[in-house]
Amino acid sequence: MTRGPRRQLAERIAGEITLSEEPGATIRKWRTDFGVSQTELAERLDVSSSVVSDYESGRRSSPGIGVVRRLVEALLDVDEERGGDRIRQYARVLSAGFSGDVVHDLREYPAVVPHRRIYDAIGATELVAGERDRSSGHTVIDSVGAITSLSTAEFYRLYGQSTNRVLVFTGITRGESPLVAMRVVSPTPNAVVLHGIGVDELWDHAPDLARIDGISLAVTETDREEMVDALRDLP
Repeated sequence: MTRGPRRQLAERIAGEITLSEEPGATIRKWRTDFGVSQTELAERLDVSSSVVSDYESGRRSSPGIGVVRRLVEALLDVDEERGGDRIRQYARVLSAGFSGDVVHDLREYPAVVPHRRIYDAIGATELVAGERDRSSGHTVIDSVGAITSLSTAEFYRLYGQSTNRVLVFTGITRGESPLVAMRVVSPTPNAVVLHGIGVDELWDHAPDLARIDGISLAVTETDREEMVDALRDLP
């Protein structure tokens, strides 16, 4: 029987918590990613808020598999009751043929959005203005995972339904690899955002390569989860 996105996401969350060296921190990561407060999660689990806090801080020993199962189901239930945005996002990544370790988010917008608005939302600084000043979607990509594990054909799938989009590369140290990769990929995206570095840390040749390909280039140091949440709220 084919497993649906909810089941696959549940298995991923449970696996991360169970195998984590710091399960409490992993629980906190997923709880905040789903936008669920400690109080709300505690109510779902029928425990006090202090119990959830103790798990997340490590003051209480790691939860058993039964608690992990209830916790994961509670997060997914809350998401479904709110419209299922997180589950749908995970389904989009799966349908494009990627794991969540390579693609953190992939979304099409209902209308084109100016890059200025996208950059404002994620605290990005544009260094090169591209030939196109708006996009109709975004893909947030782990740079090392994408460059080391994806074939050329798989790389094209990062574009989702259209190349008219912003590619956001995370885990950046200087920015050489994404910009060099853009040189051998055709067609190119409308914009590339390098996440995790400031203007002064950028590879010197990155702006020149962006200009050659007509790509808008920006950098941002906004927290990754906050950045993804801001992108999900567009347009």
